[in-house]
Amino acid sequence: MDHRTDLAGQDLEIVPPFEGVRFRRFRGEQDYEEMARLLMATSRHDGGYRYETAERVGRGYANLYNCDPYLDMIFAEVDGTAVAYSRCLWEQELSGTRAYGAYGWVDPEFRSRGIGTTMYETNEARLRSIAATHDADMPKKINSFTAEKDVGGVKLMESHGFVPEMYLADMIRPNLDDIPEAPMPAGLVVRMPTPDEYRKVFDADVEAFRDHHGATERQDSWFDTWVADPDLDPSLWRIAWDGDEIAGQVRSYIDREQNEEYGRLRGWTEDISTRRSYRQRGLARSLLCQSLEAVRDAGMEEAALSVHTDNPLGAYRLYESVGFVIERQEIFYSKQM
Repeated sequence: MDHRTDLAGQDLEIVPPFEGVRFRRFRGEQDYEEMARLLMATSRHDGGYRYETAERVGRGYANLYNCDPYLDMIFAEVDGTAVAYSRCLWEQELSGTRAYGAYGWVDPEFRSRGIGTTMYETNEARLRSIAATHDADMPKKINSFTAEKDVGGVKLMESHGFVPEMYLADMIRPNLDDIPEAPMPAGLVVRMPTPDEYRKVFDADVEAFRDHHGATERQDSWFDTWVADPDLDPSLWRIAWDGDEIAGQVRSYIDREQNEEYGRLRGWTEDISTRRSYRQRGLARSLLCQSLEAVRDAGMEEAALSVHTDNPLGAYRLYESVGFVIERQEIFYSKQM
């Protein structure tokens, strides 16, 4: 019998932090609506502008790997309503370290009441049991994250032995005026790829990020998820070519549902990458400025992007130089297992 039939929605024997809390397993697609609601509630409370629907969550869960949601997720309910959920997974980093992730989202109205701590400690026990089945000589760590503004989340991380490893900043350019001029390096041209070249675009991005801190081997399922995204708009992309080879790219998009939800006209100048042999030549700056022009010409009034860095002050220079400022940050934590 399919284990999903036996496990879906099953009560978990977890001691509740206060009376009235029930912990259960994932029920399947019927949980996507609750997950979307919690993702938006936590984002808004912590200064973000995330927009989710059951359909969007479903797309993200269509191609999971190294994660069985019926075994690796926990939901907390109060009076039959989900007030928190979490998910465990593991990934193999290119550095050789195996990273075990424990991630959770707690309704702001139910924070600082022990739910997050209870779920995290249950998740760590689950991850350790998974890790025990893996190569004993392999370096292992546990990853998690929290918004910088989530004081309780930061306290939870620090009290369980985590230290900051990386930061994720959402940056915004509040207007699209005075976009700098940034000429392309000699010998490179920008053109829109044809659909049969999308895989080449994806693979070039994968190659460019192989030396990124914490990089993992990307999965074929990621490509499937990406090309299924309804916001995919190649007319906004700025792909630099050297003959038939891709030198660098910025794949901008406009999330019109998100814009409608928050009453704005924002374009995302995202997926910025330059292959190694083309770096330090001004290519990323040129493509980014061209992308700002593209979203402006599409009717947007502001632009945004997200960037990882090993510290809260570095890696922003390029984006600051073309007018971006930090809007909010998340802290990615790790501890050795």
